[in-house]
Amino acid sequence: MTRIPGAPGTPGASGTAGATGRAAARPRHLVAVLAFDQVQLLDVTGPVEVFTTANAHGARYDVRIVSAAGADVRTSAGVRIGADSAADTLPGRLGTLVVPGRADWRQAVGNLTLTGTVEALAARSGRVASVCAGAFLLAEAGLLDGRRAATHWQLAAELAAAYPRVSVEPDPLFVRDGRVTTSAGVTAGIDLALALVEEDHGADLARAVARQLVVFMARPAGQSQFSARLVPREARHPALRQVMDAVGADPAAAHRMDDLARAAGVSPRHLGRLFRAETGLSPGQYAESVRLEAAQALLEAGNDAVDTVAEQAGFGSAESMRRAFQQSLGVAPTTYRARFRSTARVLDPAP
Repeated sequence: MTRIPGAPGTPGASGTAGATGRAAARPRHLVAVLAFDQVQLLDVTGPVEVFTTANAHGARYDVRIVSAAGADVRTSAGVRIGADSAADTLPGRLGTLVVPGRADWRQAVGNLTLTGTVEALAARSGRVASVCAGAFLLAEAGLLDGRRAATHWQLAAELAAAYPRVSVEPDPLFVRDGRVTTSAGVTAGIDLALALVEEDHGADLARAVARQLVVFMARPAGQSQFSARLVPREARHPALRQVMDAVGADPAAAHRMDDLARAAGVSPRHLGRLFRAETGLSPGQYAESVRLEAAQALLEAGNDAVDTVAEQAGFGSAESMRRAFQQSLGVAPTTYRARFRSTARVLDPAP
């Protein structure tokens, strides 16, 4: 049985190392992480590690792993997790409820005890968050009706079909709608938890936690779950894979439809049909998504002028790149670069 380092009942649970007197005077923020059999291990441990690490930098989170009846659970990885208590024995009002998921979401939502526990805990919580397939449990409890939500990209269509009152966004790492935040798959739970820490204590503390956990960066909410360059591995038709590889290898090239089709040995019309059938995008839209990703990487890596980044990424002009950023990410390139190390999604329309 695994006890999570920093959880109540283990060394370091108070998390007061490095805390100031002012921080120690603040009331503790109760975070309940709901565990159940066959839950994904990292869905639980990722957020727990973020919140408990934040305590070493001045936060005051009281993190409790709970199960419906207080029993220990066996995760999908076969690792047992010890529950601190039954869910209904938690004291008073909760600051945050975190609901992880399991790969077989139908089994989870079919467990009336589990969904009832989610509903009861959510009613006592200031804010509610889910990781990966945990969104299905929130949806089953009615917590996502009329809200936008994210989940693992492979499950997005299933969530939308099963719960039509939920506005599912398949791409973002996490989506915040009111008091409910839902995240994409597995490791995105770490990004979500960092965003909640930033909401409570500011970007500096969240970045300190990310550095201690050796997280590459605190990724913004609107960042895509997956790289456009990974899509060719999913393409079935060899001509489509060839074109995608060519675009990914040199985003700054012109990539005219006729040239791409000729190189792949198909007609432009057939290439367009292949793209739409397998990616849902036109060849031009796919090329722009790769260029956008290239521009993001260039902005993150250095201080090149926006005009230079636009040229290197293949946009042709800074204005074209700005429009692409605004449409896809809701931010201007300069804002993206300035706030790169923040988990917040910036809505500043400044050029």
